Amino acid sequence: MNKSELIDAVVAKTGQTKKDTEQTLTALLDAITEAVAQGETVTFVGFGTFKPVERDAREGRNPATGETIMIAASRSPKFVPGKAFKEQVNGG
Repeated sequence: MNKSELIDAVVAKTGQTKKDTEQTLTALLDAITEAVAQGETVTFVGFGTFKPVERDAREGRNPATGETIMIAASRSPKFVPGKAFKEQVNGG
């Protein structure tokens, strides 16, 4: 499912206009992205949690040459599904 298909599904469930639904979804995604980028955790009980995760610097290998390289420390977004979401995906 892509963004426009998600918008169509929400429109079908809520009866709102497609334009209003698209604006709401875009605002929601922007707010989540901004919060996680600032180091905050965003939790939707039953659905899941979006949070930033710190990755330490580490040693890696260039697959083409086998040469050892240093991979810089970084921060990456992570999603952890909630219990109810996991149960529904698993048919429970």
